[in-house]
Amino acid sequence: MSYEERGTWVYLVVSAGVYAAYVAVVLAGGVHPLAESDYQVPLLVSIGAAMVAAIVLRIVMEIAAGVVRGGQAGTDPLRADARDREIDRLGTLRTWWVVAAGALAALVMALAEWPPFWIANVIYLGFVLQAVSSSIVKLAAYRRGL
Repeated sequence: MSYEERGTWVYLVVSAGVYAAYVAVVLAGGVHPLAESDYQVPLLVSIGAAMVAAIVLRIVMEIAAGVVRGGQAGTDPLRADARDREIDRLGTLRTWWVVAAGALAALVMALAEWPPFWIANVIYLGFVLQAVSSSIVKLAAYRRGL
C-alpha cells in the first residue's frame, strides 16, 4: 500500500468518525428544537480535532508501516508518484459537485433565512460528504487501477 493510499484511508476514517462524534454530541445535548442548541463549540472542536487526528494518525500509520526516508536508490517512499497524483486528481474531479451542492444548499437556506444552525451544519456536512466520497473514489482507483 502506497504512502498516499494509507493517507487516504486515514482521511476517510477521520472525516467520517469525527463527524459522527460531532452529530452524537449535538444530539446528546437534548435541546429541542435543534436549531436552538449550542453547536458552535462542538463544531469548531470537531474541525480542529479532525485536523489534528489526521496528522497524528498518518504519522503513527507511517511509523507502524516502517516507512523511512530514502528507500531504494533514487526513490522517496513519502513522495507521491505520477499514479498517486492522477488518482488524487480523479478523486477531486469526480466529487467537486458534492461540495458545490452543499454550498448551494447553504446559500438557498441563507436566502430563505433559515436559522444559522442549519446553514452551518449543511456546510459542514457538504465538506464531510466530499471528503468521504473523494476518499472512496481514490481508494477504488488504487484497488482497481486507473
